[in-house]
Amino acid sequence: MDNVPFKGIIAYPVTPFDDNEVVDIPLFKKQVERLVAAGSHGIAPLGSTGVLPYLNDAEKEAIAEATMKQVSGRVPTLVGVSNLTTEKTIYHAQFAEKAGATAVMIIPMSYWKLTDDEIVRHYDAVASKISIPIMAYNNPATGGVDMSPTLLKRLLEIPNVTMIKESTGDIQRMHYLRKELGEEVAFFNGSNPLALAAFTAGAAGWCTAAPNLIPELNIALYEAIQVNNLEKARKLFYQQVDLLKFIVAKGLPRSIKAGLDILGIGGGGFKSPLGPLSDHDIATLETILASVKSEEYQYQ
Repeated sequence: MDNVPFKGIIAYPVTPFDDNEVVDIPLFKKQVERLVAAGSHGIAPLGSTGVLPYLNDAEKEAIAEATMKQVSGRVPTLVGVSNLTTEKTIYHAQFAEKAGATAVMIIPMSYWKLTDDEIVRHYDAVASKISIPIMAYNNPATGGVDMSPTLLKRLLEIPNVTMIKESTGDIQRMHYLRKELGEEVAFFNGSNPLALAAFTAGAAGWCTAAPNLIPELNIALYEAIQVNNLEKARKLFYQQVDLLKFIVAKGLPRSIKAGLDILGIGGGGFKSPLGPLSDHDIATLETILASVKSEEYQYQ
């Protein structure tokens, strides 16, 4: 298997619902198609943006299958399969593999704080039941567990665990990962406001919901880094940083869906208790998007 099948901009679609809180698969497929057509280097359904913890098994399976059908092998796919129990995580990982996922992403989720040994056993058990790569996702803000570099190093000893997504928002952590784990280890940035800094620290890619709204800028930033044009990369980053900060601060599902509505694409509804942005925040987002769009091609 290709141990590290991803690089570049890995786009995270939202999970849209209709007025009855039923997953809107046609709208979801339309949104995925936009992400692929815009040039995203990978598609990652069922992450935080896709409100994975709010979905039942049938909804998760429907989203995974719809992703594979719409992407149709054009770019690699990274499916979130995290669950409170190891048993259910294995179930969803096996389903994703059977559906055609390139890799799966797992964040340790638990009501009780897990020990390092429990986390290692969790990943090892899942890895033993699938043959595709696993991305270990560290995001203490949503998962409640901060996996230390020492723990991540242990996880990378598990053959299928070949990638790390780091979302603590600590750039020093990324430098430490690169220094301690070596150049051959692929780590990915999950903190939108650190996009530029993470690439300069050696991130192989950027896992982000931003391509739903500004794909050209996201991809242009990555391409500037690839040709070592740091001046252009800085300008592209500054052009989008206000939007990146906003979507994180207001919650990715809310802000991305509102942005898709503003752009005329349609973001879909929510599953309770999540709800839309306030009117004030929507107006702010409209202003930010208009400013970004007016300068979109200035540095390309």
